[in-house]
Amino acid sequence: MDFEAVIGLEIHVELNCTTKMFCDCPNRYGDEPNANTCPTCLWLPGALPRLSQQALEKASLLCLGLGAELQARSAFDQKVYYYPDLPKGFQLSQAHLPLSRGGGLDITDESGKTKRARIHHIHMEEDVAKLVHEMEGRLPISLVDFNRAGAPLVEIVTEPDFRSPYEAMEFLKALRTQVRYTGTSECSMENGTMRADANISIRPRGTAQMNTKVEVKNMNSIRHVGDAIAYEISRQTTAIQAGETIVLHTRLWDPDKKVTLPMRAKFEGPCVPDPSVPAIELSPEWVESMRARLPEMPAARAERFVKHHGLTAEEARFLSSDLDISGYFEALIREGIAPRTAMHWLTTQLVPAVKERQLELGTSPVTPSRLAALLKMLSKDEINANAAREVLMHLFDSDEAPEAIVSARGFRQVSDAATLDALIDRVLSEQPAAVADVRKGQGKAMGFLVGQVMQASGGKANPKVIRELLAKKLTP
Repeated sequence: MDFEAVIGLEIHVELNCTTKMFCDCPNRYGDEPNANTCPTCLWLPGALPRLSQQALEKASLLCLGLGAELQARSAFDQKVYYYPDLPKGFQLSQAHLPLSRGGGLDITDESGKTKRARIHHIHMEEDVAKLVHEMEGRLPISLVDFNRAGAPLVEIVTEPDFRSPYEAMEFLKALRTQVRYTGTSECSMENGTMRADANISIRPRGTAQMNTKVEVKNMNSIRHVGDAIAYEISRQTTAIQAGETIVLHTRLWDPDKKVTLPMRAKFEGPCVPDPSVPAIELSPEWVESMRARLPEMPAARAERFVKHHGLTAEEARFLSSDLDISGYFEALIREGIAPRTAMHWLTTQLVPAVKERQLELGTSPVTPSRLAALLKMLSKDEINANAAREVLMHLFDSDEAPEAIVSARGFRQVSDAATLDALIDRVLSEQPAAVADVRKGQGKAMGFLVGQVMQASGGKANPKVIRELLAKKLTP
């Protein structure tokens, strides 16, 4: 029997608020364990939670950026379960009345077709503490760090619209871009500010039935999400073909073994309205004020790049798919660099070099002004493209201006016709066969001669001038 997968995602996104969701403790990563705690974080007697206005605003911006509809009324519930990472025995979450409903993103499937991946709802909730597992001698112990307890989260729950690992990964990439544009989260799975769980089931292809699903957790990269889903589809298919029954439960992804492993039975604990946090009432005017704060989003930016900068739709989509890349591109434009030149050098030279060095574009030593200075020298024929690429590599290791690097390392291009004439005459005398081929109309031979002159000049000659001089000498 031919099966198809039915996949839904639950994505937790940590908001980049200055404080936690219900208290004034810093929402900061990397501090000493249990440094950022208070009676509310630790749920000491008498402590009452107070919802952060900043958390509400950032969560609302995120919802609007994903095309969701903010609800006029939302409220927090007590999601009850007992675990060492939850001191009060319940988590504050919006189980019954979420902040928003609807929304979605357009993604591309394997065939290149665009499909709409829908969002069911988005709700706010607090994060839990972090468990640290260590060994004390031969005894395994678990320590609790409450710095993360109460950190502001939103959970994005999709419809089961994905049919392959590829589609799920494409959605996560699009979601990460969209959320980063709103400025509400860094959305890094590697750093834990975005965490995704996948609910996976299979059914006979062409049917609409919803079968028992399995939830997979512990995936800390988009690639791991795809690998885990692919493994689980294969595991469930094999099990059903062997006559086994799929049981509702949660599994963990083991990235080393590349398998999913049973974790625990899946169950829903009690979830009751919380009496200590007032319901959230949003007026239409407030919602519109938040909508007005949304920045230009990726689709609109790509459209503008096509209209104002003459890029192709594909080029514009690539640039706008990353906030740092599109921002860098526009910075180069403001520095006076032609759009196509900026796009070419950014995407083919700078971005690969930044990734190779495991840097971030926004904090790279090659700032837009430094790259623009280099590209201006190239456009004025002060250096050639090969020299420009070498200088670019030096910019990562030196604080010197591009002009200083060019002068100090002798990269300046030779365009003097008298100097090049002597080199050309020498090359022509050494390559009579190529000269004959050029005179027979063979274009490749001209390119060969240009390369020989470049080599003779140590790579400093201006190829445009070389080609012009060669054409004059070899044209009858």
